[in-house]
Amino acid sequence: MKILLADDDPVSRRIVERMLQALGYEVVTAENGQQAIDRLSRDDSPRLALLDWMMPELDGLEVCREIRSHAEKPYVYILLLTSRETSEDVVTGLEAGADEYLTKPCRHAELRARLHTGRRILMLEDKLIEAREAMRFRATHDTLTSLSDRGSIMAQLEIELSRSQEMRCPISLLLCDIDHFKQVNDVHGHLVGDEVLRQVSDRLTRSIRSGDSVGRYGGEEFLIILQSCDRKGLSQRAEQIRNSIGSLGFSTRNGPLPVSMSIGATTIEYWNAAMPIEAFLMDADEALYRAKAAGRNRVIYSDSSPNTGATRAHSVSLI
Repeated sequence: MKILLADDDPVSRRIVERMLQALGYEVVTAENGQQAIDRLSRDDSPRLALLDWMMPELDGLEVCREIRSHAEKPYVYILLLTSRETSEDVVTGLEAGADEYLTKPCRHAELRARLHTGRRILMLEDKLIEAREAMRFRATHDTLTSLSDRGSIMAQLEIELSRSQEMRCPISLLLCDIDHFKQVNDVHGHLVGDEVLRQVSDRLTRSIRSGDSVGRYGGEEFLIILQSCDRKGLSQRAEQIRNSIGSLGFSTRNGPLPVSMSIGATTIEYWNAAMPIEAFLMDADEALYRAKAAGRNRVIYSDSSPNTGATRAHSVSLI
């Protein structure tokens, strides 16, 4: 584990560095307070820090205050090295943001015990963060497919629409539906249906770009948001996504199973907050209905305008 050692005295720094290395730590050193802050601001910075109270440029207290001012960053467990032992000094150090203090010169056993306490606290924090993130994921993602759930993908759509307005770039929506999915459940059972849903989700995720989004819209329907995608680009992208589902069979516990997908597609060239998001979803949904009515396993592109209500749709079928 990495630890930062900040001390302006080279002799003292070298002695403590050897003690830390003997305890198995990877030691990063700093000669003053500003260097300490620089070392702790890096992406791979140590999460344990041993700071001398008295240092040039910035002292240990100022370093503590600066590190604690960035609450969004991973927690750093800080021990102050000091020759001060009065209760007032201890309180001052703790109020500045230090977690513990050690009096100089450091004793090996005490240093080891204090650092062990710091590591336990950091491990506990990591577990709490992991549990919080797991709860957040479960609250915003579909349990079966691990895709964003309906509420989450709709929230993402609002974000992308605002971004498209700011950047003056279009986005496109794909409303996708697995063909004859009820028949899959009726003939092969719901466990096979679940396998199909998971595999479809995986293929959709792998078929989109890093900036795009996909979520389970409901049942066997999926909503895909394509960033910076105009009508010209939509045609190619939509067919690629449709082919990612229908080009290869699905492996299930009942053997290979052909699966295809119908897609309703629409492009939002311009958006402002006065335009209801539901109008665009209705646009895609109507195109999807036409795709299914026309024989499924195809993409239909809708030209509807939420402002006029006029709808014209055309389809591309590659059955």
